Amino acid sequence: MRLLRHLSLYIALSLGANAAWVTPATATDRSADVAQLEALRDGSLKRLVIHSTPRDVSDAEFFLEDETGMASLADYQGKVVVLNFWATWCAPCRKEMPQLSELQEEFGGDDFEVLTIATGRNTPAGIAKFFDENGITNLPRHQDPKQALAREMAVIGLPITVLLNRDGKEVARLLGDAEWNSDSAKAIVAEMIGPLDEN
Repeated sequence: MRLLRHLSLYIALSLGANAAWVTPATATDRSADVAQLEALRDGSLKRLVIHSTPRDVSDAEFFLEDETGMASLADYQGKVVVLNFWATWCAPCRKEMPQLSELQEEFGGDDFEVLTIATGRNTPAGIAKFFDENGITNLPRHQDPKQALAREMAVIGLPITVLLNRDGKEVARLLGDAEWNSDSAKAIVAEMIGPLDEN
């Protein structure tokens, strides 16, 4: 059923366009992809800034859930990633976290992941309480306590959400909260993931 919804949404909103984010592209192809993603923006996703060329990201490490280890964004290459910087004190973060959870529920797997990173002073206990209060069970509780990753990723406010392609490059970002469970957001994710038979 989830697969059928995914395919229906992809066909209806992306109008059968090819997603070349999955494979190397010429400059001309890349421009077409930017135009396609821009065309899928609607509502609060109109504020999503799509870069003309994918950008490198920081290799700074962050703490895994409950400070059980370290990771970097390079560990997620091969997947399309919605990277969300947030904090427990951030009111807009409280609003959008359940929507990000819904996005993960629909698309999460080998091809896609919502990666949530609490930046700044957020204790593991505070993060766990935030997730419990908002019914979040399927998103990671990773931390960037000294804001090393956030600084290198030019996070100037919270929340900031960054879209990464399968090569681990930043293709777009949005400052502030957005409706990440909207048809527009789901169409953008589906376009970046690409046709299922190519994965």
